[in-house]
Amino acid sequence: MSAVTQALTASPSRVSTLLRDYADLTKLRVTSLIVMTAWTGFYFAAYKSGITSVSWALFHTLFGIGLVSAGTAAFNEIIERHIDARMRRTANRPLPSGRMSLAHAVIAASLMIFGGTIYLWLTTNALCALLTFATAAVYLGVYTPLKRVSTICTFVGAFPGAMPPVLGWAALRNHVDWQAIVLFTILFLWQFPHFYSIAWLYREDYERASIRMLPVVFSDGRATAREILLYSLALIPVSMMPATIGMTGRLYLLGSLLLGIALFYFGWRLSSRKLPATAAHSKAPARHLLQATVLYLPLLFALMMLNVK
Repeated sequence: MSAVTQALTASPSRVSTLLRDYADLTKLRVTSLIVMTAWTGFYFAAYKSGITSVSWALFHTLFGIGLVSAGTAAFNEIIERHIDARMRRTANRPLPSGRMSLAHAVIAASLMIFGGTIYLWLTTNALCALLTFATAAVYLGVYTPLKRVSTICTFVGAFPGAMPPVLGWAALRNHVDWQAIVLFTILFLWQFPHFYSIAWLYREDYERASIRMLPVVFSDGRATAREILLYSLALIPVSMMPATIGMTGRLYLLGSLLLGIALFYFGWRLSSRKLPATAAHSKAPARHLLQATVLYLPLLFALMMLNVK
């Protein structure tokens, strides 16, 4: 019996479990964030083009990008299923826990990635489809295996991670303008305090799985704290660029400055604590920094879209 047939004939409780497993497999929260940032790129592309009737174009763009993103997350869990089994925070995912078969996951992930790419090709344009597929390929083919080799993995992974606004822009404009590069750069820099705070919180898990995150390789935490401060500081002027280049107004300029200072403050709080990263007293400020990064991005992009110029 196929996976589709099983899903259709399953009991309500089994369907509910399967839906939760798919949410875990596709990293639904991360995929939602990717769709949101792609929407920002699309929004600015539409505004700068003077296009007002974009409902279906927006749906096609976000649906296609969302499908490829979900499939990429699923393939990431397929590749790292044995690693996930060794970490407490991921051991209960569908594959390491045994709730979903490998074949089921591979078929679902393949359908999402290739189906999403074809969908984008047919409903948006070839550039958006190719860039979206290339983003998935770099994430899976370069970043994912690099995590077990070198701390540079975070830097490399930040490139595909910053692509969603570019994809949203390209879907409507069929080319990439410098405004899209500004959005890319903001998202690129934001990822470092975000992911380093996660790596700090789950250092023991990453070490157990032999993942070469910065807090694992340099366990005194100094290198991680330095990177968080440097990228958070660089994010302040870069996040203000949409206002300085005429994409947004003064409200965004002030808001981005305040948000950037707040994010830097939480990074400074973490770096000012006594090290190493394994110390229990460093976990609370790392968690606060993570929460600050989670709030920062949607607030920044929402303000950007509300104060478009």
